[in-house]
Amino acid sequence: MSDLTVPEELLTFFENSPVALALGDPAGDNELIMVNARFTELTGYRQVDLAGINCRVLQGNAGDHEGRARLRAFLQDDAAVSVRTPILNFRKDGEPFVNLLYMSRLRTLSGRARYIFASQFDVSRAQPDRLRAYDAQLSNTLTRLSPIAAESGIIVEGTLTTIANSATAIAQAKLTLANLDNSSIL
Repeated sequence: MSDLTVPEELLTFFENSPVALALGDPAGDNELIMVNARFTELTGYRQVDLAGINCRVLQGNAGDHEGRARLRAFLQDDAAVSVRTPILNFRKDGEPFVNLLYMSRLRTLSGRARYIFASQFDVSRAQPDRLRAYDAQLSNTLTRLSPIAAESGIIVEGTLTTIANSATAIAQAKLTLANLDNSSIL
């Protein structure tokens, strides 16, 4: 089991981030340790709703097999640096949205995965400019996170090479929503 104590510097960083963020346990069922206010605004779920629960709760009964497979592959392969994929999620009130999910590992100096770091962005009806702005915010978030995490002996894994091709992400989101509109999930 991972040490679930989150360093104060990391807590403060999460609380002040303009990006929807979640922190999960890299062991077991990857239960959520914390989510920030932006995550709550996006999903409707508060920290108290999700503490100790896997983020799969956002997926509901959706059949987004490709997105789920990418996430499973990342979580099962400790050597995988990061993953970014659109995935169908549902807000607490049941409203569907396409989440552009970015995940990476935060590691101790000895190389042990201490946390799963995740960022969420609703690309359901996103315009390219909004997604580019999110990409810039996520890039800035990761850049600022690295030295803060380092103060606590944690290394931010992953690079920003996974943050690319906004047009493809938006097109995939629109296709996912179109498929949802034509299905019986709702």
